[in-house]
Amino acid sequence: MKYIYTQGHGGPEEDLYDALRTYARSDVYPFHMPGHKRRIGGMCDPFAIDITEVEGFDDLHHAEGILLEAQRRAAAFYGAKETFYLVNGSTAGVLAAISAAAAADRSRRRILLARNSHRSAYHAAYLNRLEPLYLYPEAPDGTEQAQYAFRMGINGRISPETVEKMLEQYPDVCAVFLTSPTYDGVVSDIAALAGAAHRHGVMLIVDCAHGAHFGIHPALPDNPVALGADLVVMSLHKTLPSLTQTGLLHLSGDLANPDLVRRFLDIYQTSSPSYVFMAGMDRCIRYMKEEGRALYEALIGYIADVRSETERLSAVRLIWTDDPSRILISAQGRLSGREICDILRERFHIEPEMCAPGYVLCLLGAGDDAEGLDRLKEALLYMDALITGRTGCGEGPDTCPDASKISGRAEKIFTVPRPEYACSLWEAWDAPYREAVLEESSGEVCAEFVMLYPPGIPILTPGERITRDIAEYMRACRSAGLSLNGMADHSNRKIRIL
Repeated sequence: MKYIYTQGHGGPEEDLYDALRTYARSDVYPFHMPGHKRRIGGMCDPFAIDITEVEGFDDLHHAEGILLEAQRRAAAFYGAKETFYLVNGSTAGVLAAISAAAAADRSRRRILLARNSHRSAYHAAYLNRLEPLYLYPEAPDGTEQAQYAFRMGINGRISPETVEKMLEQYPDVCAVFLTSPTYDGVVSDIAALAGAAHRHGVMLIVDCAHGAHFGIHPALPDNPVALGADLVVMSLHKTLPSLTQTGLLHLSGDLANPDLVRRFLDIYQTSSPSYVFMAGMDRCIRYMKEEGRALYEALIGYIADVRSETERLSAVRLIWTDDPSRILISAQGRLSGREICDILRERFHIEPEMCAPGYVLCLLGAGDDAEGLDRLKEALLYMDALITGRTGCGEGPDTCPDASKISGRAEKIFTVPRPEYACSLWEAWDAPYREAVLEESSGEVCAEFVMLYPPGIPILTPGERITRDIAEYMRACRSAGLSLNGMADHSNRKIRIL
């Protein structure tokens, strides 16, 4: 099938709204967030319901009526003691959760922080002058699938045993913070981690931004609220039919102080919350309560079909993690992640969620349909034929793979080297700095964040030493056409150092 790509911009005079309308009319299929995939909606013209705190519509920062009831519906759906709307995305929830933990006991100046956390967690540590003690994802188990994922640079789980040992060693930890699921769909043992934290009187905060769909269907993992986590952050928009920038912060148990959570949500969230966003969240929860299981029943079936149809591929490999709604595509070193992305976009008009050095992430959500999964199957079969050079693909340029699309030399830059600690994050970020050429920075101490975005996990944080391996990894990412985010020099050629 030949896809007709109708995306395009009318020129510099075209405004953002017109550009988005043009894009919406294209045939680009979104294997990325938001979860409604521009297919599930049901709301009227947003301008018609865009109001402020008028009589009868409550105030999010002092909810007593309709907004309080809406948040209670969300809490009941996920099984939380209390749930708070996030109109500034999961970032606001992460900042508020860590700040509430830090404020509960100012004598506790450390936080156990998974090193594969989103940058917002590091920002919270900086704002609260907390010293992060890093939890590194554990090495994979003995399965070949897990070993391959690890070699591709996909982070593993956080070990409850490691958390227990570190809490015994550091009694001044205010909280344990980790991401589950990870961007790639890896889920840690939340029940065991909560048990380890609670034995030491420490709360467990889970960034579950990518897991708002958990628990909706038996084929999906349980959500962390049901497994004992104290504060859980979710982005509704990442996988469910809700508008971008909408999320939830769930509170459970007795360790988290709800008054402190409210205080910091008041600080980090806008004082003019969007009623369009909040109406979308309430509609999303109601819709998923009524239709969620059926939607995911269909989606799980589509995914099973893709899995079955692609098992016979020899060059293209699908990496499956704990969340079945994530499809990770690897060409086993024959194509780079960037080359896979280019083929998906240019030939099949598929826009993936993330292009990593060695693989591509396609993120599925409640709005995905059979047409999209069929197109993805076609793309996978095409790439496999492209790499293996099989013939008999059909007549003409629209059906046969173009061998010029493959370089055959995908760079091996998959596993991120572990950085070395030099000084605290907040001391380094506030200190005087100078700029150095990246190639001449080995041995220096970084004074800014460096990350691939998405997923927004720092390769380097302020206060970490730029080892030769890390400098080489960054140069390889740049050579592969991947953009390093966070650096003041957007060309990625210079880096700030102490």
